Amino acid sequence: MIVDTHAHLYVQQFEEDIEDVIARAVAAGVEKIYLPNINVDSIDNLFNLCDKYPQMMFPMLGLHPGEVKANYREELSKIEKLLDLRKIYAIGEIGTDAYWDKTYLKEQEDAFNIQCQWAIERNLPIVIHARDSLDWQIDLVEKFNGQLSGIFHCFTGNADQAQRIIDNGFYLGIGGVVTFKNGGLDKVLNSEILSHLVLETDSPYLAPTPYRGKRNESAYLANILKRISEVIGVSEEEVERVTTLNADKIFN
Repeated sequence: MIVDTHAHLYVQQFEEDIEDVIARAVAAGVEKIYLPNINVDSIDNLFNLCDKYPQMMFPMLGLHPGEVKANYREELSKIEKLLDLRKIYAIGEIGTDAYWDKTYLKEQEDAFNIQCQWAIERNLPIVIHARDSLDWQIDLVEKFNGQLSGIFHCFTGNADQAQRIIDNGFYLGIGGVVTFKNGGLDKVLNSEILSHLVLETDSPYLAPTPYRGKRNESAYLANILKRISEVIGVSEEEVERVTTLNADKIFN
């Protein structure tokens, strides 16, 4: 069994063939898929997909940092009201993004801190987005003094950053970048770090080689697993076993 800890299968890119996408995922050995939220408008589609495939799809709730605008507190209020109406498996994806737009960085930090309090109050993990902001994001997590746990999604940092994340009780989400020729993760990952890894696709984004540039989907998790096995020098079966245990531990 393989677990995709991060996939946006509820977005428009999958509207026409979601059943085929899921069938391919099952054929590739994927049995669980965790769906991170983006904003208020994406919640209905996310929940509808989870309701249609309740044994395979599991919802998270949060406000993506790229969606943090001037009205972010109003958006957060709407999301918070939904947290206790059904089973939610994580607060996510949340965090910081200094890549696309730096207008609301202060607001992103405030939104992150608010959503971390939700997680602490409900004993939930968080799933962190940290694009061009990894050191800052680790600093924000450290201020909570060990009260938080979860995943640094789409980890592409260096060995020192990986160790800081692990020291804070978090896991590294490894996706398609590990298959890229100049992705850099081959210099960071090793067999000792395997116990702190989970697999993800971030579908429909960041498709692994040989699908790079195309729509990503959960079936391609098998390509990511294979490459991790090659990089760290352990069997695919061991990568599958350990990362699945890690995912189950995180999401309880």
